[in-house]
Amino acid sequence: MLRTFTPGLLAVTILLGACEQQTSQRTPVTASVPASAPAESAALEYEENTISVTDESQNGVVFITRRNQMPGTGMDSSEAGEDASGQDVTGTGSGFFVDDQGFILTNFHVVEGAQQVTVHLPDRKREFPARIVGVAPEYDLALLQTTDIPDDLYDPLELGDSDQVRVGAKAIAMGSPFGLEFSVTQGIVSAKNRVVPTGINGIPQNSIQTDAAINPGNSGGPLLNSAAEVIGINTMILSPGTAASGTGQNAGVGFAIPINTAKAILPRLKAGETVNVPRIGVTGIPVALLPGEVRQEFNLPDDGVLVQEVSPASPAAGAGLQGGLRRLELGEAALLMGGDVITRIAGQPVTTLQDIQTALVSQQGGGTVELMIQRDGETRELVLNLAARNVE
Repeated sequence: MLRTFTPGLLAVTILLGACEQQTSQRTPVTASVPASAPAESAALEYEENTISVTDESQNGVVFITRRNQMPGTGMDSSEAGEDASGQDVTGTGSGFFVDDQGFILTNFHVVEGAQQVTVHLPDRKREFPARIVGVAPEYDLALLQTTDIPDDLYDPLELGDSDQVRVGAKAIAMGSPFGLEFSVTQGIVSAKNRVVPTGINGIPQNSIQTDAAINPGNSGGPLLNSAAEVIGINTMILSPGTAASGTGQNAGVGFAIPINTAKAILPRLKAGETVNVPRIGVTGIPVALLPGEVRQEFNLPDDGVLVQEVSPASPAAGAGLQGGLRRLELGEAALLMGGDVITRIAGQPVTTLQDIQTALVSQQGGGTVELMIQRDGETRELVLNLAARNVE
């Protein structure tokens, strides 16, 4: 699964299968170092922490195998390729236990379209069947459950607080790159709140950037801090080039879904829901794209989104948001003028419809969000009710 991500004019390949967040309030896992240890003790302590985190966490990580059937062909399709002979094709990924009820978090793209999902643990040759409980395709998250693994064979991982992530802190990625089961790599948190297109619709979302090596097969695996807490879910990498096989390669720039994003929707995933990013129900055009004389004629601000249409029975309609009524021919385009201009949502400035969607990523269905608009040159505040029935 590859995507093209173009920052500026440089086209690079985003490979689904990456990284996540960092620190929390637990005490870092440490190993004792003799008081008489020489100057290299600091380095040894750093190494011992990595070993301790690995030892503590490895029984909570799973290797995931899936089989997909290509519609109408009877053939399977996966990240591992397609078999023209019609034989089963297996795709692989990673995941981790979040509790003692057998629930496993992973990426949606790891299990997308799966007809069969199996998991196994480190040093366990036997595969265990798992079922897909809930999915969040636009967040690239999925929740599995297996009830066949005795609970004394695995240890759920501790979920940290990704809001506390610090740039420069240790980041440990665990997973199965290229099918090399239960590999461990180490790096740092390179950046926080890095916005990258995520999920099946490529909605820009905050992520944690890391230089811990992440490759195909790491998707869905945990990114941990020095306290052995999960701070993110590895999901994609930037790859400026690909191997001869066409597969993207690690270049030291990986991304993880913040664990707080997963924690916020975890109850809904456990309830078997398909969770999507909330939508408010409007179409619009960035004001900045309009000629200056048009903005002046209609008393529009320099930035914001000019609402064109409002969907009936949507959160926007319920809040009283108004679309345009006067048709304006602008070259080959036809616009509706006179509608509201959205300038802020959830406290974030708005210049494009994408800004609105990005701000809604962290909102939950059934909650409310504040919207700042300009109407007839006056600033107003509206409250959107993201009722669950209007979210999908």
